[in-house]
Amino acid sequence: MTSPKELEAKLWDALEDDRTVMLGLEGNDGGHIHPMTAMSEDHHAPIWFFTSSDTELARQLASPRKGFATFASKDHELFATMHGTLQVHTDRAVVDRLWNRFTAAWFEGGKDDPKLRLLRFDATEAEVWLNEHSLLAGVKMLLGVDPKKDYQDKVGEVDLR
Repeated sequence: MTSPKELEAKLWDALEDDRTVMLGLEGNDGGHIHPMTAMSEDHHAPIWFFTSSDTELARQLASPRKGFATFASKDHELFATMHGTLQVHTDRAVVDRLWNRFTAAWFEGGKDDPKLRLLRFDATEAEVWLNEHSLLAGVKMLLGVDPKKDYQDKVGEVDLR
């Protein structure tokens, strides 16, 4: 059986390898989700995102809100949904630490671009699904074997606090 700590470690490893998540706000007016590049440090929350002040997501964050992120690893061996608090963060030291050439390509004014916004996602919990042996499960299905047994211990709730 896969423990919550193992699921958490696999989640952080996968996020480091492929940083694209779909990020959104919970609630009635948070129905839109956006592809965003996630950055974390030392395999724990918060998860950071650079965005522009003219995005709908940034406009909706006048104060901290409940948010969520969905993630699928590029090899489709891990899927996750994370929940927590999303807010605009103004610490210039974090911007300096996370800034890179990929982020710079989006902001003409560099780190001093007036539209630059740093979002902080304090993920508190996640549900993680491992799909590490999807090819084997497909073969088993073709042979009449129930694939659900292979997955029952590869799904779990993870506390990210």
